[in-house]
Amino acid sequence: MRGYVNIPESIYCKACKTCGSRPIIVLAGLSGYVVKCPADDTHYQTKPGLIDIEDWNIHNTKLYDTEPDLQMMKSV
Repeated sequence: MRGYVNIPESIYCKACKTCGSRPIIVLAGLSGYVVKCPADDTHYQTKPGLIDIEDWNIHNTKLYDTEPDLQMMKSV
């Protein structure tokens, strides 16, 4: 057995903002389940408990780009 479950494509889930991978669901012992990045354990994962895809989506939202839009500033 793999030890994790792939989230079906029919469920909306944001990709990891660090590496772009689609998250997986992993059993975290008696504590419940975590939604985490399959690529690396240092990327964000939800707290153990119920499967909380909404928490994953909130923490993997890019609020703004790090590069300013210089083309827009030149036209001013």
